[in-house]
Amino acid sequence: MRAKRKQKLFVILGLVTLAAIAVGLTLYALRSNINLFFSPVQIAGGEAPVERQIRAGGMVKEGSVARDPDSLDVEFVVTDYVEDVSVRYSGILPDLFREGQGVVVVGRLQPEGWLRADQVLAKHDENYMPPEVAQALEEAGYSPEDYQAQAAEVAERLDAED
Repeated sequence: MRAKRKQKLFVILGLVTLAAIAVGLTLYALRSNINLFFSPVQIAGGEAPVERQIRAGGMVKEGSVARDPDSLDVEFVVTDYVEDVSVRYSGILPDLFREGQGVVVVGRLQPEGWLRADQVLAKHDENYMPPEVAQALEEAGYSPEDYQAQAAEVAERLDAED
């Protein structure tokens, strides 16, 4: 093999190696930033990773919201009407957050089985349901009409109590 061909071969192999390293490092960095969605059934079944950031969603269980009067801490239960997941959050909840409505929480699942939320996302209006929550509820055997009717019923009861 001539010297020029050998040099070109080394340059090409070097570029391919650098490209492979760059792709590998990029994929590794993106892996830690992915927030996978899990329903309460999947969390209860052990499918969700512990101590990694995930998204979980469902309906806020009626009567489960407990606020600490001395701080911004709040604890509530997210349900898909099959399983429940306890969520603890410290901060200001969205204005649209209430019992019987769909939410998506971003946080870390603790070894004890509860979720420490960093962010709580509430629905936009009475007909909106986050796609992941809608899919999880449908997998649990509920149609969109079922949970919209149930959410409206809970909202009416809560308004009557106020």
